[in-house]
Amino acid sequence: MEKAFELIGLNKKFPEFELGPINLELEPGTVLGYIGPNGSGKTTTMHCMVGLVKSDNGLIKIFGRENDPNNVDWKFDIGYVGDKHVFYENWNGEKNLKFLSEFYPDWSDKFAMDLAKRFQVPLNKRARDLSSGNRVKLSLIGALAHSPKLLILDEPTSGLDPVVRTELLDVLFEVVESGERAIFYSTHILSDISRIADELAFLDNGSLKLKIAKDDLTDNWRKITFKLMKDNFNTEEIVFTAKEGNDYKVISSDYKKTIEQLKSMNAENILETRMSIDEIAVEILKRK
Repeated sequence: MEKAFELIGLNKKFPEFELGPINLELEPGTVLGYIGPNGSGKTTTMHCMVGLVKSDNGLIKIFGRENDPNNVDWKFDIGYVGDKHVFYENWNGEKNLKFLSEFYPDWSDKFAMDLAKRFQVPLNKRARDLSSGNRVKLSLIGALAHSPKLLILDEPTSGLDPVVRTELLDVLFEVVESGERAIFYSTHILSDISRIADELAFLDNGSLKLKIAKDDLTDNWRKITFKLMKDNFNTEEIVFTAKEGNDYKVISSDYKKTIEQLKSMNAENILETRMSIDEIAVEILKRK
């Protein structure tokens, strides 16, 4: 089976910023969370993938087909929601969706109307009169209604209340449950990533720092406190250490290994605490 997407040496240079080279891929049936601070290059990556920005170097494949601007069939496999939501502002939501439907042979009016009902979007309102949350939802309907094989979502839940965010995540689960579709998902709401993502990719200052299965992070990272009669304690898997007297607080990327070492050193009062994806992400992005 073809990869949902492949980024091979993707590179884009700006006067004050450079993305890549990025090597990244995604299997069908998988959700990849793309995590990084503002300005790290997440949106640029996605703009290159969908053809809004031309990369300087590298290769981009969508289900085995290069994103060639002269042969746009690969775009039918993509549903994209960007950081800006562009409509014909004097048209209502229904007319905007009707316009979009003309570009996609697999568009389903029924699915679009079902999504509008689930998301409670007032399709009779002009786009310019929609709230920011409803504009996001209208964009999502437009991205989903032709049942794309790859969803590329840049901050899709921004501006949505918790109830609608939950509804959206339920829809995204349905998208990937067949095992044939995939989602590339960037957001600062890491609780959403924690719920839906299978894998996480961490981007900082244009460079990919780490790609890893989400469960490997949540299973292995821990905060550990202990007492040790030793001036210094540090190993490869320790990413943070604080010490006051003989009392230590550390963060370990392999807590089992750390605890085993501590026991061999006769450490006392060893206590480990699970970490959230938010906490782990902060530590990863802080590492050199």
